[in-house]
Amino acid sequence: MNNSNQLLKIGNKEFKSRLLVGTGKYSSLEVMQKSLFNSKCEIVTVAVRRVQGQENGHKGLMESIDWNNIWMLPNTAGCTNAEEAIRVARLGRELAKLAGQENNNFVKLEVIPHKKYLLPDPLGTLKAAEQLVKEGFTVLPYINSDPLIAKNLEEIGCATVMPLGSPIGSAQGIRNAANISMIIEEARIPVIIDAGLGVPSEAAQALEMGADGVLINSAIALAKKPILMAKAFSNATEAGRDAYLSGRLPENLLAHSSSPLDGVISNN
Repeated sequence: MNNSNQLLKIGNKEFKSRLLVGTGKYSSLEVMQKSLFNSKCEIVTVAVRRVQGQENGHKGLMESIDWNNIWMLPNTAGCTNAEEAIRVARLGRELAKLAGQENNNFVKLEVIPHKKYLLPDPLGTLKAAEQLVKEGFTVLPYINSDPLIAKNLEEIGCATVMPLGSPIGSAQGIRNAANISMIIEEARIPVIIDAGLGVPSEAAQALEMGADGVLINSAIALAKKPILMAKAFSNATEAGRDAYLSGRLPENLLAHSSSPLDGVISNN
């Protein structure tokens, strides 16, 4: 969508930060808290099933985040079909209410049938998204970098599309830049790059391309120094957005002197 202003608008909410951060895989809740603070993020994802089941690393998570200042993005991680995802999305809305966010209808929609590759199911995602939009959810679907799926999801009323840069947790960076560029070019809603980014320069690249934001989890949580890495991703996201708004120098096949040629001393 690439609005020229500096605010990221999703549904009826506006955010200053274009860096969304996940809450899984940290070595401790304290490290997570400090990383979230350093990232300057305003939106964090919460895996509804893992929080409800108090899985390893998620016990006490809800109490460790200041929900007055951070917007919860419940996600349907672990759902393998549309029906499961719809049920978990409804639970996520209740979870947000328990955190004091009564008007939070956001959901990060994930429908992933196979654990080996962790790639989203386009048909299941479309089916679940259509139902959740009807129920008043602000739907942020995780998708393959497929421009047709992205446009279909936009047309049924999703608030964003979230194409993967590369497979979840792979740290391969943006392996499908051509497709993502097409999604960005055609989208009238925010495009947030989700999954596969490994270092801050890749987040900057995504924003320079015109993406509206990035979602980072593993690259921060599993870094040797997560708290410092969170700061680096924050800075990179801001730099990438500034670079996009500034308008890059066009590429040229030939060299172009950066110094004026007038007045050059000649031997003639």
